[in-house]
Amino acid sequence: MIINISEAKANLSKLVNMACNGEEVIIAKNNLPLVEIVPHKLKGKRTLGLLTGKTEIPDDIMAENETINEMFYGRSMPDENDLQ
Repeated sequence: MIINISEAKANLSKLVNMACNGEEVIIAKNNLPLVEIVPHKLKGKRTLGLLTGKTEIPDDIMAENETINEMFYGRSMPDENDLQ
C-alpha cells in the first residue's frame, strides 16, 4: 500500500499494525515514495568469547614494523644510539 504523508499522519497506528502483519506500507510525498514502514527485527544475543581458541596472536605482535613506521613518520624510528 502506498499512502500520502498527510493521510499517514492521521492513520499512523493503523499503518504500523498493517506493517507488523506483513503488509508493505510505503509513505509518499507528491506521489514519490519516501519511506517504508517495516517491523523492527530484534538483534540476536551476543556471546562473549565466541572466538576463543579459534585465533592465534603472533609472539611478535608488539614488535616494531619498519613499513608501518615509514607510513606514519616518513621513515623508521631512530635507534636509541642515534638519539645520544
